[in-house]
Amino acid sequence: MIQWTRIGREILSRVFSVAVVMWGVSLVTYGLIYLSPGSPAYMVLKRQLQREPTSEEIAAFRAEKGLDGSFLEQYISWITSAVQGDLGVSYSNSEPVLAVLIEYVPDTLVLAVSAMTVALVVALPLGVLGAVHRDTWIDYASQAVSTIGVAIPNFCVGYALILVFSIWLRMTPVSGSGSLNHLVLPALTLSTGIVAVVAQVVRTSVVETLDEEYVDAIRSKGVRERIVIYKHVLRNALIPVITIIGLQLGFVLNGAVVVEVVFQRPGLGALLVDAVFARNYPVIQGVVLLTALVFVLVNQLVDLAYELLDPRMRGTGL
Repeated sequence: MIQWTRIGREILSRVFSVAVVMWGVSLVTYGLIYLSPGSPAYMVLKRQLQREPTSEEIAAFRAEKGLDGSFLEQYISWITSAVQGDLGVSYSNSEPVLAVLIEYVPDTLVLAVSAMTVALVVALPLGVLGAVHRDTWIDYASQAVSTIGVAIPNFCVGYALILVFSIWLRMTPVSGSGSLNHLVLPALTLSTGIVAVVAQVVRTSVVETLDEEYVDAIRSKGVRERIVIYKHVLRNALIPVITIIGLQLGFVLNGAVVVEVVFQRPGLGALLVDAVFARNYPVIQGVVLLTALVFVLVNQLVDLAYELLDPRMRGTGL
């Protein structure tokens, strides 16, 4: 009974923390949009009508979309509907924002998962290699690769890959989506920064774990070095890596905005950029809320994974 009570309290605590974060994100996002210069009514009507809208048309649009009230009135009306799953209607095509997000989520999800997969496949061996051969040219080379990956912006990497593989070698399409060839360069571009960060964390964690006494004890039993590294050391070294991988998801979602624009891929990033230029505020709010929700939920899952991997954390959470 006590165990279930503790679990219930922990679940309620996590749900409450997610709700508070999401409320804060919604308030800040709505406030910034409200304070931003320019009239969405004017911009949307000018694009739809292909002429200068009259003051009467602007007033009618504002009344229809509920933009003629105070900030508090607008926010309460919007957040009340959002809690019920209604994120409003897109100014551009009058479609429900939720339906628009559902349409674009799969493309961004495929890109994010592909980039994370590429990053982990490269970063884990790179970090382990640097740790095992620390203070040698191999270690210095792996750290140099990581440093370069952090230093170069995603859009520079993307344009460089397009120049080499799409224009010079003609191996991949320049832009678009629909096939694996369209995904290769965007995933590589988005993964470069993640590789750099994760590889550095893996190296540091493996170096610290290799200095533990239990590793010497395992080696004294005649266990092969490869088994020592990948079965015993790497599992314990991955505990802090799990945390950094969860945090990198936020950078993946942010980087997707740039990558999708560079490669002209459909997705939440491209949708957000178009919405910003069109003053399509409901879509902007919807994309930001969805991104924040995914980031918060992933961090909650990271906390649970941390507890499962680290015996010292068991009994303190779920």
